[in-house]
Parts: sequence; structure tokens; C-alpha cells
Amino acid sequence: MQIPICDTSVDATGRELMEHGTAFFPIAAYHDDMMYADVPWHWHDEFEAVVVTEGTVLFASDRERVTLKAGDGCFINANVLHGAWNTERGTPCRLHSLVFHPRLIGGSAESVYWQKYLLPVTGNSGFQIAALRRGTDGAPLAAIEAAWQCCAEEPAGFEFLVRNELSLLIMSVRDRLPSKAERPPAKKVRDEQRMKNMLAHIRAHLADTLTIRDIAAAASVSESECIRCFRSMTGTTPIRYAIQLRLQNAAESLIKTEDKIAEIGAACGFQEMGYFARAFREQYGVTPSVYRKRSGSRP
Repeated sequence: MQIPICDTSVDATGRELMEHGTAFFPIAAYHDDMMYADVPWHWHDEFEAVVVTEGTVLFASDRERVTLKAGDGCFINANVLHGAWNTERGTPCRLHSLVFHPRLIGGSAESVYWQKYLLPVTGNSGFQIAALRRGTDGAPLAAIEAAWQCCAEEPAGFEFLVRNELSLLIMSVRDRLPSKAERPPAKKVRDEQRMKNMLAHIRAHLADTLTIRDIAAAASVSESECIRCFRSMTGTTPIRYAIQLRLQNAAESLIKTEDKIAEIGAACGFQEMGYFARAFREQYGVTPSVYRKRSGSRP
């Protein structure tokens, strides 16, 4: 199959819109180039398995942070809110990633594969991200890379080969889990749902004027609790997060469209072009026009 760059488009709740693979073979392989663009917060029904091929990446969920270097990787559980960031903006940073539905391995929910191997993973709400280190986790990392290469090259019977490699990966992940499924504290679960509600509001009103009061109201919390949740999860304020998301959307439009820079800025919620240019340069290190040229998009 052709290996595309992953386009993390999401709906108003932050759930990823892209269909990964097909109903008959529910997996997609991606080559992610994060030199200038990060992966925003999102979630999907599928598992995600990643190997870092170049650079250093920070993967985060609402409860965990893992920093991965070239040769490392990670496994992300289904329905987990997560994002990824190049730790050194403007330096080469690339990933091989696989996004696949549990049914690729387990078949029906009544099968022994699902009940014995998948349910302990998907049913463990305390498990979000498993870091895989080059020096100690060679087998699961090799399984991810082998499955990715099979998707890229499509040798005879590659569907069987992919499923076999990912089955080995799931076994490895399951063996890492404690015998009894862990449940996160109720406060963590509550904060996660609040964050999803607030992120949904921000995405639905990204081009509008956003206030902390409105963002907090989306989760029925106070403004101070809204700020606390955001700082705890994203390390920044709700308004600053919204600006970063607007800039990410602008960067994507600069690469994928031929729209004028002023039109892109306005569409992404920046009404004052001088501020847009300054904010963009602060986040990406270059002006919007230089970013467009450097990314190789059409003028």
C-alpha cells in the first residue's frame, strides 16, 4: 500500500475523522514527518503502534509523558486522548506508525483471541501508553517495524504477515499489564472527561472569540478549575492552547492549499495579521511565507 503522511483531522470532540484501512483490513501505515508540525491532541477507536526513525518525540496522554529517541517506540491503547511533539523544533523528526482496529487481531468479541488477549488491554482503563525502548524491547519494536514494512511492500500474503506480527505485539503488551486491571482514580477519570468537553468546545469555536468563561462552562467547571485542568494536562492555559491549535491549522493550510496567507490567518481565527505573523514565528521559528516555501508547497 502507499504510505501517506498521517493527517490528524478531528471532529468537534477531538475524535479523529480519518478511516484507518478498510472494513476488510482495518489498518493503515503512516510516515509522519514532524520536523515542523506536531500531532495535536486527538483520540480514535484503534490501537496505535509507533517506531521513531529519526529525532526525539514527546508522546503524551492526560496521565503519562514518554520521551522517545530514534529506535524507541510506543503502543497507545484504544480511545486514549493523546498527542505528539518534536522536542527540537525545526530538526528532523520522523516516525513509522500503524493505526489498527483490535478486530484485526481478535476477530469477533466472542473469540478466544479477543477474550484472552485483547480485552485485558482494551478493558484496562488504567493503561494508556507503553514506552518501548530500543535496548530492552527489541521484540515488540521489531514486530511493529516488520508489520509496517509489510504494509509498505505488500509481499505475497502480507495480510497474514501483518496480523501475525501485530499478534506478537499484543501478546507482549498484555504481558506487561498487571494481573488485575487497574482503574485510575475517579478524579483522573473526571478530569479526562472534562478535558474532552473543553477541547470539543475549543475546536467547535476555534475561529470565534474564545474566553475562559465559555471554555469552563462547556465542562460545567469554574474558570480556575478550567485553568488547572489545562495546565495539568497540556502544560499551558486554555487560550494559549487554542492559539497553538490555530497555528497548527494555519501551518497545515500553508502546506496543503494555495490560499493567500492573510486568508489562512483569518480563517484560523487571527483577525490581525501582524499578530498572526508574530505568533507563527514564535511557534515555528519562521514567518508563514518562509514556512510555506520550506515545506515545498506550491506558492
